[in-house]
Formats: sequence, C-alpha cells, structure tokens
Amino acid sequence: MQHFFVEPIPAEPKEIRVFGGDFNHIKNVLRMKKGEKAVLSDECGGVYLCALAGFNENEAVFEVMEPARENELRTPVTLYQGLPKADKLEQIIQKAVELGAYRIVPVEMKRSVVKSDPKKAEAKTRRRQTIAEAAAKQSGRAVIPQVSEPVSFAEALADAAGTQIMLPYESAEGIASLYGFLDSIETGKGISVFIGPEGGFDPAEIQGAQRAGAVIVSLGKRILRTETAALTALSVLMTKLELLEA
Repeated sequence: MQHFFVEPIPAEPKEIRVFGGDFNHIKNVLRMKKGEKAVLSDECGGVYLCALAGFNENEAVFEVMEPARENELRTPVTLYQGLPKADKLEQIIQKAVELGAYRIVPVEMKRSVVKSDPKKAEAKTRRRQTIAEAAAKQSGRAVIPQVSEPVSFAEALADAAGTQIMLPYESAEGIASLYGFLDSIETGKGISVFIGPEGGFDPAEIQGAQRAGAVIVSLGKRILRTETAALTALSVLMTKLELLEA
C-alpha cells in the first residue's frame, strides 16, 4: 500500500489533501483511481488509512477511513554512526529507518576511513534525507527520521547527554554486558547507540564515552563490520523495546 507524508493533520480529520511532488506522483505516475487506499501521515505522529476521493487542480483529496496502526516506539533511538564509505552509510541509513531509529547522526571519528567535506556536506545530507524518507514510506513509519550533517565525536557525546548510551565494542567482556544494558533500559528516555567506523574506535574515544556514561557492550565473539554492527545493535534493541512497550 502506498504511503505519503503530508502537512500536519488536524484532529479527527475527514479529508486529507496531498500537494506538490506527491500529488504529481499519485496522479501521473501511480495513476491512482478513486477508492484506492493509501496511508497518510504527518510529522506529528498522525497516521490514517485513507481512500482517494478525487483530484482538484493541484491536489489529491483523500477521505479518511480510520486511524492506522501505531508503529512508532515511545523510546526514541538515535544512531551515532562512525563515518564509513558513502555507499555503506546510505545502506545503514535505509536499514536503520526500517528498524525504527528516530535519528541518524554520522560521526567523524579518529579512525574513519573517509573524512567529511564541509563543501559537500549539505548536498550529501539532502541525499541521505531522501533515502531516509523513502525507507520511512516503505516501512510504514509515522515519521521521517532526521539525518544530520556529520559531527565530531565530542559533539556527538555532547548531543547524546542525558540519554542511555550503548556502545558496542569488540574488546568488551562477554555478551552479558549487552543483556545488562537491555535490562537497565528506562522506556520513554532516549537511547543513543554509538557505532565505530571501518577502523573501529580509538581507545581515547572509548574512554571519553565511558566518562560520558556510555555502557560498553559486546555483540558477540565475532568482529562485525561497521554496517553489520549497526544493524545488529538496532535489531536487538528494537526487539527489547517492542517487548517493553507492548
């Protein structure tokens, strides 16, 4: 079923109107017919199952049938991803959105293979945001997760202050560390997940994270690639949150 993000939806709506590029996509690309269903949502968490009622000159008009199933976690999760190669970061963003991450922040770390280029940062962030929007539509998210421009490791730690910080590290002692973090989660309080780049974390970064209150955990006995570590950590975390929030 098609999914579109729209302007903020008023309380108890009877109709929702779609403008701009999505209007053109609905009418001229998808060629949707009257009565066809779609899910419409806004950035405020409103999600509705709707049926196309018709077209005006510059808008598609949908009739609201019923609220759609709530699918957002009540505990926001931010992924602080050590800056990897561009194609890997795009894959991570796509999958992180599907897994329920609320925000993705690329982080330039000491051992990052690539470095961010301030001159290209804005254009790259727009592309990454487009990837996040497409993934949000595909996975039925009620919101479009924000993808930030790259920040330094110190800036990332400052941004994560006040949240529950989980940092998977290959030298962490035993998988029990992961379960210890999961058992300590306070639902509703933000969670930050820090993932190292291809070169891994520098020891000084681990020490800084610990001073900031990060819990260092293991994802198992094997060394995972950065993209695998990100998705493994989010998968385990989302499963736990689904259970806690059920």
